[in-house]
Amino acid sequence: MIRGSIVALVTPMHSDSLKVDWDALKNLVAWHIEQGTDSIVAVGTTGESATLNVHEHSEVIRFVVEQAAGRIPVIAGTGANSTREAIELTQGAKQAGADACLLVTPYYNKPTQEGLYQHYRAIAEAVAIDQILYNVPGRTACDMLPETVIRLSAIANIIGIKEATGDLDRARQLIYQCPADFAIYSGDDHSARELMLMGGHGDISVTANVAPRLMSQMCAAALAGEAEAAATIDRVLQPIHDAMFVESNPIPVKWAVSQLDLMQGGLRLPMTVLSERHHRTVREALQNAGLI
Repeated sequence: MIRGSIVALVTPMHSDSLKVDWDALKNLVAWHIEQGTDSIVAVGTTGESATLNVHEHSEVIRFVVEQAAGRIPVIAGTGANSTREAIELTQGAKQAGADACLLVTPYYNKPTQEGLYQHYRAIAEAVAIDQILYNVPGRTACDMLPETVIRLSAIANIIGIKEATGDLDRARQLIYQCPADFAIYSGDDHSARELMLMGGHGDISVTANVAPRLMSQMCAAALAGEAEAAATIDRVLQPIHDAMFVESNPIPVKWAVSQLDLMQGGLRLPMTVLSERHHRTVREALQNAGLI
């Protein structure tokens, strides 16, 4: 089971052309491994999956797998609102050597709970790779209820969920009612510590893009049941969590990573560069945590 601090990795782009910056991506993967990140999600929401074309999407996954070289697991974002497209992306990720896939609920078309069950079952049956569900109704207008997750947890290669609602009661229900080997990951940095202390398995994190060592240390403490140590680190991280959402993700985090001189800050429309009025807030959060 993949556990701990799992970075939802940004996809670096050149500011002038908005082409993927492969050199920066190579350096980011190496940096995360050195900093103690436990796993990488390539081309999730934070990786701008919505604006990469299919070729770029597959190439970024392949490249991250190649650069990680087995040192840490790579989880490929392969969700789509078309079941057929999600199957094709998941097949591509398996061929690229990804360790698992992360599949967001089908956005915009608002399926029923039965539709969600059939969608995920079809992907699991079509591609023999470990698959992680991803529930983020604030972005998809589609909420996968715990009862549906529990049904899906019985499928052998559906091995976990990224639950991004921040609802700890819901997370607790999943922890208690899903199989013991079904991983429950936080998709909400603000509440990740509490989720892990109650029995969750890790955090798929935006903040880990700028504070990978602190996130790794906090997750390790929480998973070990060291509540006081985890809380001490989390107090430092909370202002960064806040700063990473002053505008829609990944706008603030890409600007923040650029301030660490790890990449340029290119974003594709309809995302725009962080508004100047937020620069001070984000910079101060990084400074107060000793990151710049």
